[in-house]
Amino acid sequence: MQVTVETINPVTKKISIEIPAERVDAEIEKTYAGIQKKAKLQGFRPGKAPLQLIKRTYSDSMRDEVMRRFYEQTLFKALDDHKIEPIDSPTIESDVLEQGTPFKYSALVEIMPEILLNNYTGFEISKEKFVLNPDNIEGEIKRMQENMAQLIPLDEAAVVENGHIVSLDYDFSVKGFPEESNSAQEAELEVGAQKMPAGFEEQLIGMKCGEAKEIRITLPEGYRTKEAAGKEGVFMVTLKEIKRKELPELNDDFAQQFGEYETMDLLRAKMAEYLQKQETDRIENELKERVIQVLIEKNPLDVPQSMVKRQLDHMLENLKNRLKGQRMSIEMMGLDDEGFRLRFRDAAEDKVKGGLLLMALVEKEDISVSDEDLTERYELIAAGNPDMLGRIKEYYSTNKNAQHALTAEIKEDKAIRFLLDNAVVTEIDAAELPAK
Repeated sequence: MQVTVETINPVTKKISIEIPAERVDAEIEKTYAGIQKKAKLQGFRPGKAPLQLIKRTYSDSMRDEVMRRFYEQTLFKALDDHKIEPIDSPTIESDVLEQGTPFKYSALVEIMPEILLNNYTGFEISKEKFVLNPDNIEGEIKRMQENMAQLIPLDEAAVVENGHIVSLDYDFSVKGFPEESNSAQEAELEVGAQKMPAGFEEQLIGMKCGEAKEIRITLPEGYRTKEAAGKEGVFMVTLKEIKRKELPELNDDFAQQFGEYETMDLLRAKMAEYLQKQETDRIENELKERVIQVLIEKNPLDVPQSMVKRQLDHMLENLKNRLKGQRMSIEMMGLDDEGFRLRFRDAAEDKVKGGLLLMALVEKEDISVSDEDLTERYELIAAGNPDMLGRIKEYYSTNKNAQHALTAEIKEDKAIRFLLDNAVVTEIDAAELPAK
């Protein structure tokens, strides 16, 4: 058996294997003999069919079996002999298996990159200066007011206005693109909230209950089906119901509906506290992303595409789950699975690069996790709930895989803190930050 190894790039190797003809012939005959013993052909008892008939009938099955056996017998031995550790299933290309001919095949194998972490201290990082905007407090109060609104059905004489909540049935189609067709029954939306394609909600204004209407819109650039962008989409709409929102007054009675607040001043103070924590958490998270990005720029590396693909799949699944909780879908955002992968591929690649570099930093700086670190993380997850804290401790103490994942997460967090502690961080106004 001949084996050659070629380096395609720092994370991909090509293993080419040639199996001599005599070994091929022996394996073929052995496989046919095994098939002959079990074959059930009309007119013959099991094991009694002529070998030539077996060869004519089962040649494809023989090839599949022999090739599978060769891969198992030779590829893993070649990988072991050359100290190659794949991180994903290899991609195999092969010649046709023929009697009397050597069998040649190749396998593309992805491996972990060699990480030479040389530059990771003294980074110059900008951090957004925290400023509490009073308008944000009022915006949060307004959102709470909207959530407490009563929906009042209007009579049959009413017509749709901006701000009304409407219920409608619709059928949607795009000429020449049958796969874009969809329909909904009693779909509910707020007119003017711009949750539907541009131009749709404006054409609902003035409609009455029971009225049917054809609404035409132009599909936007960046539409999930690239070929359909700029084409005309047609909605056949029937309006079922119109409701108006009745907002509660912003007074002390409103504040008291949220339990611990006697007055609007106390509620606003709590909102200020909440928004400050929300904003400081956001600023801190963006700072962490910024320092990781600098780490990537200062320590360039190639990453296996299989790892990027897994990261993309993880990001897509997370997004779908979040949207599902909001009764939305990626299609409503003008995307499909492939469009998402194209748009966020670079972000996924940076996630993989950042993760590998942080893991290398953990090793280089000998970052460890103590029992105190674990206890602190348990308390953070429990968020002050003593009963939950007990269950969390029990879960991680009895689930080694979960504890390993949590330990890796803490190590990564400590590595990021190491980067920030050894960086020059300058606070600047949000307007001065570089665009993302």
